[in-house]
Amino acid sequence: MNLKTFGLLDSIYDQFLHFESQGYSLGRVVSEHKGLYKVITEFGEVIGNLPGSFLNGISESSDYPTVGDWVLCTIREYEMRATIHKVFERFSKISRNAVGKANQEQVIATNINTVFITVSLNSDFNLRRIERYLTATYDSGCNPVIVLTKCDLVSEEELLKRFGEVRDIAFGTSIYSVSVVTGKGIGEIEKYCGEGQTVALLGSSGAGKSTLCNYLTGIELQKTQDIRNDDKGRHTTTHRQLINLPSGGNLIDTPGMRELQVWDTNNSVTNSFTDIKELASTCYFNNCTHINEPGCSVLSAIEQNILNKDRLDNYFKVENEIKHLERKNDKIKQSQFKKCQKKEARYRKKVNLFK
Repeated sequence: MNLKTFGLLDSIYDQFLHFESQGYSLGRVVSEHKGLYKVITEFGEVIGNLPGSFLNGISESSDYPTVGDWVLCTIREYEMRATIHKVFERFSKISRNAVGKANQEQVIATNINTVFITVSLNSDFNLRRIERYLTATYDSGCNPVIVLTKCDLVSEEELLKRFGEVRDIAFGTSIYSVSVVTGKGIGEIEKYCGEGQTVALLGSSGAGKSTLCNYLTGIELQKTQDIRNDDKGRHTTTHRQLINLPSGGNLIDTPGMRELQVWDTNNSVTNSFTDIKELASTCYFNNCTHINEPGCSVLSAIEQNILNKDRLDNYFKVENEIKHLERKNDKIKQSQFKKCQKKEARYRKKVNLFK
């Protein structure tokens, strides 16, 4: 089995060289189910499990292997099973704050070159959701590409309108409109799926991820379902898996996600909202909050219809989520925040007294 077609990079192989002479094997996780992992190795596909020594060394949920990870393992060829001993360093990862969990990272997929942010052009089309997916993708270290699916279901006029709306919020990001029914645009996105490349599909249920996956693989690997009467999708992909494509590339299909709480910070918000950041740099006050200050370039842009107010509201929401995570991760910041809250409350009380 040639692991290079599964995305093996020299940087990963260099990490493995130290262990090769000790009888270990290298593999990539292609799926996970209830603590068992399907791992592709030079011997083919094996079922892997985690030993007690690995489990005892885990401090965070993100330390567990996930789809896309390169792992160190010992293989029992006679039963095609393996024991996973180590997860090699990830060069990229898509994460979110786990649903229903306080401040817990959920790693969705790792070692990805490109993320196809899949958006349906039906009535479930949502610019605010695209902004969130862009923020998560920039934070992951992957290259974002926006794929507008089901373009055969809308008029040319509607397609141009929505394409322009996406272009206005996704500065510098490649955008393609595709249809698996007519084949339109498929050739343009296939170039990202070349040999050794790994592409992940990210989007909400009903966005056409499974249909696109089936088209790119050439066989029906994922079941598809009709969308509901309200144009919202049904979950067809229930787990993540890495699929080797005929082109030699790899595709990771993920379950639909309507709730995508951002996890890390870095420069993800800056990259997703460059227009707001550029406007903010020209505000009269350096610490402008863009709420009611005089000389605020952001508010001025909204008044002149240069900037959409919904986009600014989403920016505030994403930024507040990130600050909330930062405070939870830093007890000192949490204490300082509480002091600032008390100070602001006293100030508002004084202001109200003089009204």
